[in-house]
Amino acid sequence: MANPSASDNYFQFFGLNQQFKIDLPALDQAYLAIHKEVHPDRHARGSEVEQRLAMQMATFANTAYQTLKNPIQRGLYICQLNGVDAKLETNTAMPAAFLMKQMEWRESLDEQAEDLPSLEALMDEVEESKADTLNDIAQAIDGAKNYQRAAELLRGLLFIDKFAVELDDTIAALI
Repeated sequence: MANPSASDNYFQFFGLNQQFKIDLPALDQAYLAIHKEVHPDRHARGSEVEQRLAMQMATFANTAYQTLKNPIQRGLYICQLNGVDAKLETNTAMPAAFLMKQMEWRESLDEQAEDLPSLEALMDEVEESKADTLNDIAQAIDGAKNYQRAAELLRGLLFIDKFAVELDDTIAALI
């Protein structure tokens, strides 16, 4: 059975390079292989220690997988590994231009809440902003190794993501 204590690093656990842009199919494949090996059902006839270890391994694998699969969580994790705390709970400072764009989007959502084509156009804009931000995060982490900048961008991405969910819910209610 695999041993999680062999590596506390999720990337090493799955045999992946520590970078923001990861090979998601390789992550899926590594997760499935480990999950198959440590699934508690596979160890149901083992000793209590073996069963407990299998459960711990399965839990560790699930946590590691969910963290690396989600770009925001993956970015925050990489920042943390490099000694940078994004301080999501306490640091809400954002650049003025970013805040203005957020206000503009919110006003558009409020004003056009019943106009499906306008909301879909707004969603395209939000998705483009999200993609641009993800590229900027990849550059900050994988290219510049600027984890402080990556943390700032990740905080902004959380705002974008939250707004995209609200917008998606509004669109879904119209359909």
